[in-house]
Amino acid sequence: MSRSVLVVTVTYNSGDTLRTFLESLHSASSQRELDVVVVDNASPHLSSEREAADQFNARFLSLPENLGYGGGITAGVLAAHSDSEYILITNPDVTFRAGAIDVLADAADRLADAGAVGPTILDEDGTVYPSARNVPSLRNGIGHALFARLWPQNPWTKRYRADAEHATGQREAGWLSGACLLVRREAYDAINGFDPSFFMYFEDVDLGTRLGKAGWKNVYVPEAVVVHTGAHSTVKSASRMERAHHDSAYLYLSRKYSAWYLAPLRWALRMGLNARRWWVTR
Repeated sequence: MSRSVLVVTVTYNSGDTLRTFLESLHSASSQRELDVVVVDNASPHLSSEREAADQFNARFLSLPENLGYGGGITAGVLAAHSDSEYILITNPDVTFRAGAIDVLADAADRLADAGAVGPTILDEDGTVYPSARNVPSLRNGIGHALFARLWPQNPWTKRYRADAEHATGQREAGWLSGACLLVRREAYDAINGFDPSFFMYFEDVDLGTRLGKAGWKNVYVPEAVVVHTGAHSTVKSASRMERAHHDSAYLYLSRKYSAWYLAPLRWALRMGLNARRWWVTR
């Protein structure tokens, strides 16, 4: 394997943030060559995305249809034909602090059983986004779904998001946010990357869960820092994205609780998620 890192990002009407993202990559690594692929998920207008990719010598892949986030990443990895040991999966509305990619890759070098490593993700106001979470249990998942918006500091949400642990050092997590994570290529190939069943949302929960089941660790590396400026490509279709979020949540949970005798539980989960989706999109 080469010491290069394959960087794959997926755009959809993201021209306003892509240029800043690509520019920040220059200071994110001084030790490794970055092979950058920009995958566009059938945006109506591509000129700004193409221009930004050309300016920063990134490969540009325009898909004929929107494959979702995981599907776009998969297409980019396949198109790259890269022998890089690591794949950096990232949103285009992320900017990297100096040396962030080197810190992630160095941590992965030291941790042979780490399938994925993730950085500290800061919101625009400098607060830490809880990006290294526990795999959702039924109790914590229901509590989080019911109370996260009305009572953000409820105990179920805090346990699921592992809020207190984000102030500590390097640690294992159940899964890492797909907004930015470095995945070992060997681990990525071992589980066949993202599951295309998840169009958007929960693809990172599913990835982290399957990495764990395959014997790999998901490791939070807070010394690496990135800033996430927000979901620019989805803000204009918030209602549609809420529906996608709830559909993906059910898909994940229905697979986790797939035994035949749990059919009543799956029915209850479906009804509850449908009711919650109606409430937040009404």
